[in-house]
Amino acid sequence: MTDSAEARDLAREAADHELAETVPHPFVTLLGGVRGALETVLPPLVFITVYLALGGTGSRALAWAIGSAVALALAFTIWRLVERTHPARAVGSILLVLVSGYIASRTGSAADFFWPRVLLNAASALAFVVANLIGWPLIGVILGALAGSRTRWRKDPDLMRAYRLASWPWAVLNALRAVLLAFFIDGNQLWALAASGAFFYALTLVAVVSSWWIIKRSLPADHPGIRHPRVPAVTPAATPGA
Repeated sequence: MTDSAEARDLAREAADHELAETVPHPFVTLLGGVRGALETVLPPLVFITVYLALGGTGSRALAWAIGSAVALALAFTIWRLVERTHPARAVGSILLVLVSGYIASRTGSAADFFWPRVLLNAASALAFVVANLIGWPLIGVILGALAGSRTRWRKDPDLMRAYRLASWPWAVLNALRAVLLAFFIDGNQLWALAASGAFFYALTLVAVVSSWWIIKRSLPADHPGIRHPRVPAVTPAATPGA
């Protein structure tokens, strides 16, 4: 690596570190704050509440329930756009609601509205497991982006180990969500499905605390933390003939 390349890398790392110190803690960002909680809790609650309030049977009740869920997801997207924050999460919610509504409208079952969530959580659980096995723990990918360290954490053996361990609670969380949702759908337990958003958000809090505790316990006492990976210094290659 040339001196100029080293200088550019050092300047980029310094800029990333400076930026990281000005943003909220990555785990706080991961939860999404109050808006993140609302985006998790309200859609299933509103959908089931509207459906049951209109009798809990028939295409009319189901159509109004789907429309209410879509309107709510759209409102969250507009909220993010007005505040000029990244709308990807809210846009994803709209797509999820549209697919869910289509399935429910085709089957005529309000419970079937939640099948895409089962598949999404199952896929997420599998992704966490596979990513751990191939050396790209997803907690590291996510926190690296949020903390400003990008992928430099992969060069830090301590962070790699910590992120691998901290990813397992998220694999378990997503697998548990998928199993519980499938159980509630199979039993047509509509109020349980309505409360699933709040219950799952509570489980997310547990996963956040668990993974953060694992990271703190796994890192050496002298480690500077997730914002500052310890990247081994690169020894310049010897000049031929030197």
